[in-house]
Amino acid sequence: MARCLGRGCCPKGFSLLELLVTVALILILTTLYWSPNRASRQHGLQISCQKNLQKAYIALEIYANDSGGKFPQLKGAQTSGEVLDILVPRYTSDTSVFICPGSKDSLLGSGESLRGRRISYAYYMGRCLTNGLPLMSDRQVDTHAKAAGQPVFSTTGKPPGNNHRQYGGNFLFCDGHVELTPATVPFALDLGPGEVLLNP
Repeated sequence: MARCLGRGCCPKGFSLLELLVTVALILILTTLYWSPNRASRQHGLQISCQKNLQKAYIALEIYANDSGGKFPQLKGAQTSGEVLDILVPRYTSDTSVFICPGSKDSLLGSGESLRGRRISYAYYMGRCLTNGLPLMSDRQVDTHAKAAGQPVFSTTGKPPGNNHRQYGGNFLFCDGHVELTPATVPFALDLGPGEVLLNP
């Protein structure tokens, strides 16, 4: 290897190989830093979804207190939006709480009717304040009762029941607490007499 003996004899700057390695490292680090971690992003959306359900519960609870402890019911309802429309605008004008931030559903205007609009949440019609059962949840795969361990939300990330892709979903209970569960829930979701599960 030749020694640098004087001024001007040593090459200056990077070789092409050094430059390419440096650029590749910068690209890899940038990609790792800026690409979102899908699971942690969904966790943040699930937390926002829980807040929506808790806000919706305030309107549901006020309605139930005005209605002898019963949550909204509508004979012949086919979707959760039809029934929950009873709450707007008297019990809430914040219709954004009916759209899950993890879903691709369009936002609703303040005080806008929920009838004929797609909301993000399933609703257990026929329940009352004294039940310790789920009242609302993220959109489910179907409207049937389910045994513990059966899929309630999408296990693949594809519709139906994929508000949070394959990362499970939230349940709002009749007492106002919210639980996050995996796609296959650890508890049974029975339907009692006069109770109906309505998906959006």
